[in-house]
Amino acid sequence: MLTLVVSMLGAPAPAAAPAVANAAPADAEPVAAHDDAPADAHVLKYEMKRLDGTPEKLEKYRGKVVMIVNTASKCGLTPQYKALEAMYREYKDRGFVILGFPANNFAGQEPGTNKEIAEFCTGKYDVTFPMFEKISVKGDDTHPLYKQLAALPAPLGGEPKWNFTKFVLNREGEVVARFEPRTRPESKKVRAKIEALLEEG
Repeated sequence: MLTLVVSMLGAPAPAAAPAVANAAPADAEPVAAHDDAPADAHVLKYEMKRLDGTPEKLEKYRGKVVMIVNTASKCGLTPQYKALEAMYREYKDRGFVILGFPANNFAGQEPGTNKEIAEFCTGKYDVTFPMFEKISVKGDDTHPLYKQLAALPAPLGGEPKWNFTKFVLNREGEVVARFEPRTRPESKKVRAKIEALLEEG
C-alpha cells in the first residue's frame, strides 16, 4: 500500500541547480558592501606604498580631481591602461590624477610582483600616473581603502565587480561618481564628469 501511495504522489522534485555566476562584469549584480567600514565618501586618509615601495599619503592628492582604479595586467580590459594614460596626460595640468591599484582578485589576472607590474606598465603602456603596490579589493582581506569604497551608499558603493572599476573623487576628496569596468575612460560620460569637476575647481 505504501508503495502505491508513493507511486501515486510521485517522486520528490529534484533540487534546483545552483545558479551559475555571470562572468561578464558589466552584467553582474551589485555586491554587498562591507558592514565594518564607515559610509564616508572622503577616502584620501590612507598611507599607501608606490610600486617601488615608497610610502605616500593619499591626502597629498586632496585638491585634485582623482580617479581610483583597480588594475590588472592579464585582463581583457588591460588595454584601458592606454586610455587612462592619455586622459591623465590631457588633464593633469588642470589638476587631475589617476591612482592605480593592482589587484589579483578577479580570475588571477594580476599574478605578478610589484616589480613585474611596474615593468609591464611602463614598458607596455608607458604609464606615468601613480601606481601603488598590489592590494586586495574584495573579500576578507580587502584593503581598508576598498572597504570604505564598498561601504558607500548606492550607486557609488559595493565591491568592484571586475578589474578597472573607476571611482571618481572631487577636489575635496569625496567620491562623487563610479564607472563600471566596461565603461571606457575615453567615453563621453566619463570625460564629461571629469571636465565638469575640473571646471568646479
